[in-house]
Amino acid sequence: MTGLKTDASIDAMHAAGQVVARALTAVEQAADVGVSLRELDEVAHDVLREAGASSPFLGYHPSFAPVPFPAVLCTSVNDAIVHGVPTDHRLRDGDLLSADFGAELGGWVGDSAISLVVGTPRPDDLRLIETAERALAAGIGAAVAGNRIGDIAHAIGTVCRAAGYGIPYGFGGHGVGRRMHEDPEVPNEGRPGRGPLLRPGMVLAIEPMLIAGGGDGHHAAPDGWTLRTDDGSRAAHVEHTVAITPAGPRILTQR
Repeated sequence: MTGLKTDASIDAMHAAGQVVARALTAVEQAADVGVSLRELDEVAHDVLREAGASSPFLGYHPSFAPVPFPAVLCTSVNDAIVHGVPTDHRLRDGDLLSADFGAELGGWVGDSAISLVVGTPRPDDLRLIETAERALAAGIGAAVAGNRIGDIAHAIGTVCRAAGYGIPYGFGGHGVGRRMHEDPEVPNEGRPGRGPLLRPGMVLAIEPMLIAGGGDGHHAAPDGWTLRTDDGSRAAHVEHTVAITPAGPRILTQR
């Protein structure tokens, strides 16, 4: 288990989280019909530069990936669930975009994601995103000292399954701190009362991922990074970095 963070460390993570929040707000404002995914990446990169922060995404090279991640922003469109690589693809009317972003400031990391519809929304897409946000709120609500990781997972999964959505197996949230990925893992489905005990000083990235078609299957795209739904249905991904405190959960990436 990763060590617990002090109040001062959590405050420093909040500063990193606010860089993330500003970047995602800028990306949301810039996302429009005809804008390319590379252009959105540059919007996010500008926020990092202005804040004197760096990217934990750029150059990240886990064992599964054929190449290091080449951008500061993940841009997942329509049937892409997570880890979408920014390309020259230009957003079209009705595209569902999930944007995932991290920032490192003063040695501490913040991590967050949003989903939105570009141009004219489909009602089904709005319902998918709204459910993802409710699942995130439920997971955060369960992130209290004395609960367990399974309580967060169960809260998220209950909202997703009740709405008829799939949950990509093997993917979920994680601890965060000096590094972008720390222990413990935070699944998006599970049994309450199971897993590591939540203690003040823990900081978690809680991130529901929903598949509209109701299945859990997914596969990697040819770029080795982008994760797509097996059934071709759309996906949504939302995320916040959350600290466990004696007073309850503290969202460090609140926009």
